[in-house]
Amino acid sequence: MKQFKCNVFVALLLLPFAGFTQTIIPAPQSVTKAAHSFDEAKISQLRFIYSSDETLEDEINVFDEMINQLGYKAPEHKISKYDVIHLQIDTHMSGSQYTIQNKENNSIELRGTEDGVFYGLMSLLQLIHQSQTNSTLTISNMADYPAYDWRGMHLDCCRHFFSKEFVKKYIDLIALHKMNVFHWHLTDDQGWRIEIKKYPLLTKIGSKRKETMTDKNFDPYIGDGKPVEGFYSQEDIKEIVRYAKSRHVTVVPEIEMPGHAQAALSAYPEYSCRKQALEPLTKWGVSDDVFCTSEATIRFVEDVLDEVMALFPSSFIHIGGDEVPKSRWKACPVCQKNMKMNSLKNEDELQSYFIKRIDAYVTSKGRNIIGWDEILDGGLAPNAAVMSWRGEDGGIAAARQKHKVVMTPGTHCYFDHYQGNKNTEPLSIGGFTPIEKVYAYQPAPAILSAEQKKYILGAQANIWTEYIATTDHVEYMALPRMSALAEVLWTGDKRPGFDDFKNRLRTHFTFLDKLNVHYATSIFDVTANSNIVNDHVEVKLQSAYSKNGSSIRYYFLDEKAYLDIKKYSDDQPIILSKSCKMKAQYFENDVALGHALTDEYLIHKALNKQITSDIEPSKYYHEGGLPKLLDARAGHAPRISSDWLGWSGQNPVLIIDLGKSQDLTNLNIYTLKEEMNWIYLPSKIEVSWSSDGTNYEDGRPMNAESIAKAYTENGLNYSLHHVNARYLKLHFTCAPKIQKGKPGEGEDAWLFLSELVVD
Repeated sequence: MKQFKCNVFVALLLLPFAGFTQTIIPAPQSVTKAAHSFDEAKISQLRFIYSSDETLEDEINVFDEMINQLGYKAPEHKISKYDVIHLQIDTHMSGSQYTIQNKENNSIELRGTEDGVFYGLMSLLQLIHQSQTNSTLTISNMADYPAYDWRGMHLDCCRHFFSKEFVKKYIDLIALHKMNVFHWHLTDDQGWRIEIKKYPLLTKIGSKRKETMTDKNFDPYIGDGKPVEGFYSQEDIKEIVRYAKSRHVTVVPEIEMPGHAQAALSAYPEYSCRKQALEPLTKWGVSDDVFCTSEATIRFVEDVLDEVMALFPSSFIHIGGDEVPKSRWKACPVCQKNMKMNSLKNEDELQSYFIKRIDAYVTSKGRNIIGWDEILDGGLAPNAAVMSWRGEDGGIAAARQKHKVVMTPGTHCYFDHYQGNKNTEPLSIGGFTPIEKVYAYQPAPAILSAEQKKYILGAQANIWTEYIATTDHVEYMALPRMSALAEVLWTGDKRPGFDDFKNRLRTHFTFLDKLNVHYATSIFDVTANSNIVNDHVEVKLQSAYSKNGSSIRYYFLDEKAYLDIKKYSDDQPIILSKSCKMKAQYFENDVALGHALTDEYLIHKALNKQITSDIEPSKYYHEGGLPKLLDARAGHAPRISSDWLGWSGQNPVLIIDLGKSQDLTNLNIYTLKEEMNWIYLPSKIEVSWSSDGTNYEDGRPMNAESIAKAYTENGLNYSLHHVNARYLKLHFTCAPKIQKGKPGEGEDAWLFLSELVVD
């Protein structure tokens, strides 16, 4: 985290304040009451902008462009005593500091570093927009600076290609939120998107995919028959890099290696282990064909990086390093010879050898590599920075080794995950990352010492585009979660809290409207919290917003919905004594906002009863613990992680204690099959029952064939035939290690369970 020196002027503005806030996002570090205000309190009266420092010409021009994008008239560039924004470089400030102070004669003084002046102008953009609809809005004095140096957004242009014009719009959104890194994912198995003049086949062949898999049709595979192609010429890239620089955004390119390389190897198969003809991958997941570790391949990669480094002046070059299957290396004479010659114990160390070679080459050119946290496997390259995506463990390990880290854990920073109810959101890869969770993120883990935290550069959000084919959809997934992460990274520990943020967000939506951004409105969605009381369920509904004229309305889908719509009251929870589906939506002044919630509740004999397991769920998929399996809420595909408990390569035995012996007719087991994500149906389920918890009678086991045949989104049905029992024992046998040719080949399969319905 960056530390700044304050001059006397800045220190005065850091005095405590009360009642003086600004409605901008991200929130400023410090706000104080202004000694002067504008006549008629109209910020839009600012008609002039002036700086005596010619180095700020680009900042002023970009400010003008963005004012025009908002549909407002740009201020004139000349000296004036009245109605002027006066810009000044302050050599006593450092980093990205700026201050805004109201002066006499309806003027504003914006002082800062060059970065800081730009960010101050981004603050004024929001305030000028807000002044158009708020006649009482005034500018408070501000002293502001970012909490973290790396405030990033990522975009995958490989799975789906996006135009140069959209990339510029994306950079605008990054800049408007005072973020400063655009991580550009340019190569992958499904497409190569950057022109390399020495190797023209990379774009001639590697940028063209004959079709794309539809939805999640892995097995059997179903393609859409629609070609996908596109790449960025070197002139396009130079233009985008210049554009980003003018907005104080650094473009960090990602060139994947040694895995995620099938598009490259389709063009130049001689750099693979098998040297066989390939074509860019048309389904999602990871290809087994990776770069060989031969000297010829390393020279090829170095040649590519030479042209990449000539195009991108960023100090970091992202080299991927993630999800590298080792099967081709294990069968490759060249790779096995490399292992022997370099005394490498296994293929993980061979991957480290490859990365270290690239690290040395990039370092010799005055740059540094950054890679996904798998580059830790087998030993971290001396100068490498780590981008931690598989949780925070990789980032913690790297920081302890005194390597720079960017946090981007899937739990909080994967914006390709669902952000609202999966039944109303566009199809996603899975996961659940609502805006509240993004806002709560703390990039510097508490487990690190103060010295180790200095290696945490910041964080970024990632947008992988397997299921995101249009620019509108990219914007929908990015915003407003980008706004939340921007505040996390700019305001840091001083951010005022989610309730304050969500109120400012309503104003921010009008700002995004002016920019024609297709943001998500999921924050208005109704959510439901349930509590089991005896043999029924109490449901409480809520929305993030509540104001005069607002209400939540609901009805049950098995009733005459149009005749029986009810208004929800906070002091009267909904009582459910039988299984049902319910629909609810938030209204303001009779206008529906957000999406309608459709929720299912399963009322059964095992609700909230005691459940134990000989093997605890994985620490990655354990939210809610074992009681989640008896909470009336069943998980469905597509998966939201919080709905499920997961075991990897293990065979748990679960025991349900119903409290007393009773007549049991049926057991419904909610399990999941998502082979792309390494989740498989169990290969065997054994059910037994007991009246005393000691002597069990075995039922008919379900084998892999019967499980596959019975599997539906409504669970696996197992008939208990009116047994009288108090205890049910379920022994799950996890699927074997993942087969060759499947995503995650050779890894342990996952078993996922949700509700266990006992009737």
